[in-house]
Order: sequence, then C-alpha cells, then structure tokens
Amino acid sequence: MHVHVAFLGCVAGVLAVVAGCTGAPAPQAESSSENPVLPYDPAFAQHAAQVRQRVPEAFTVVEQPPFVVVGDESPEMVRKRATDTVQWAVDRLKALYFDCDPAETMEIWLFRDKESYTKHAFQLFGDTPATPFGYYSAEHRALVMNIATGGGTLVHEIVHPYMHANFPECPVWFNEGLASLYEGCIEKDGRIHGLTNWRLSGLKDAIREGKTLSFEQLMALSEEEFYGGTVDVGSGVFYAQARYLCYYLQEQGLLVTYYRDFVANAQTDPTGFNTLVRVLGETDMAAFKTKWEAFVQELRFPS
Repeated sequence: MHVHVAFLGCVAGVLAVVAGCTGAPAPQAESSSENPVLPYDPAFAQHAAQVRQRVPEAFTVVEQPPFVVVGDESPEMVRKRATDTVQWAVDRLKALYFDCDPAETMEIWLFRDKESYTKHAFQLFGDTPATPFGYYSAEHRALVMNIATGGGTLVHEIVHPYMHANFPECPVWFNEGLASLYEGCIEKDGRIHGLTNWRLSGLKDAIREGKTLSFEQLMALSEEEFYGGTVDVGSGVFYAQARYLCYYLQEQGLLVTYYRDFVANAQTDPTGFNTLVRVLGETDMAAFKTKWEAFVQELRFPS
C-alpha cells in the first residue's frame, strides 16, 4: 500500500507507523557540528546499510538519526541539508517540545529537481507522485521530496513523527498547526521561531468572509473533518487558523507552556480547548476570537 501525502497536507501515514515514546528522553551524546558523535544503534546502522545497498549510483547517504537522508545533489549539498535543515530542526524542536525520538528509522529522499523526483519515485517506490512537492510512503517509511520546491515543508513533515512519539493523543488541529508554524522559520534567541507565511492571505480572506470557526469548533474537528474541509470552507482555512493560533501563542510567549500543559491534561481535555482558555487567561473566547482576528489582519507576509 502506498500512502501519498502532499507536503502541504495531511501526514496521517506517518502516524500509523512510528512507534510511541517509552517516556524516557532519548540518549544524548556529546558532539560538535564538525565531528558529531552519536550513540550506536544496531537497528539504525543496519537500516542505513540496507539503504546504501539499494541507492542508485551518484546518490549520497547521510546518517542523521533517527533519519537516513538520501539525495542526488552534490555530496556536500546533501550533507548540508541533513545538518542545516533536518538536524537543525530536530535539535530545536526537541529543545522546546520533544523528549523522545521516533522509535523507528525513517528515510528522507531529497531529489534535486522535478525530473529526478518523478523518475526516481517511480523507479524506487513504484509511485507516480500526485503532488509536485513531496509525499510520504507508509509502505517504505520514507519522505520523498522534490527539494527544489524548498525546505520549509520538510520541517513541517519532521514535526509529525516527533509529535506522535511524544504526544500520540494529539488532535489533528494542533498536530497540523504546530507543523505548519514551522514551514517558515528562523532561529531567534537560540530557539526555532515561526514566521508569517503564504497561508496568511487565505486566512485573512476567510476572516473577512466570516468563514473561520470558533476555536472550540476548530479544536474538536476529527481528522476526516479537518482534512476534508466543508462545502463552504476548504481544509486550507483550518490549517491556517490552527497555524496562526499557534503563531499568536508563540508571539505571546505562551506556546511552549500551552504544549506542556496540554500534554499533561490531555486525558481530561482531549481537544486542548480548556487548557487554551486557562493559558490565555481569557474568560470570553468569542471576544478573544475577535481580538485574534484583529491581530491576524495586522500581520504581513512578507513581514
């Protein structure tokens, strides 16, 4: 079975195959950016060796646990993407949110352009991509990406297996909201920091047209409802509303607190709505939505 997931869309396939966290933080070895020293994992090493045996000539394989990164750009560029995008994002996401690595090794295939992406997706996985960006193959536990379209959506996808390993009960709105937040990001004060992005314009239109949901409604959406959208509102609006709620929390210095409180109280507050009310310190969420909408309308992209 092939599960195709656009990098700008659902990643439900990831959640089906990544084992949950044991509750203990992943072991950390002392390292430097120039000479990393990683704990030896026989299963990971075996998987990486198997990848090397089946990659086409001229591809570079980089071990970046828990990912094996494979690409057909220059070896220097593949290594740069493995460290400057994949490991950069993993280190900073773990510093703020995640104690545990995914239990299973995953592959990230980065093809240099559309032609390579289309050709090798078929040759290696038997797939004809339905999206120009990339997709997830559950059968092969692989993210397959046309890297020429940019690295932001790769960071988005990296969030999902980490979320599932650390917070498997996470509802779809927060899973996609947090992942979407980091589609455009920088390092600020030593932390990963989401920026405004292309989703802003559509959200502003939805606000003007009265098509956003109450936050209680948004947070209660099932996966089918969130990804499917409605007759009047496409799923893109749900993504954008979830993203910019996370963006608002970030800008107020509340996002990490919200995440940790949400995880701690998920059994009694599975959607996170009551936790949101408490963390925001709001008593009237309808009034807060009006305030949030005004906040969004003042945002700019590019900023």
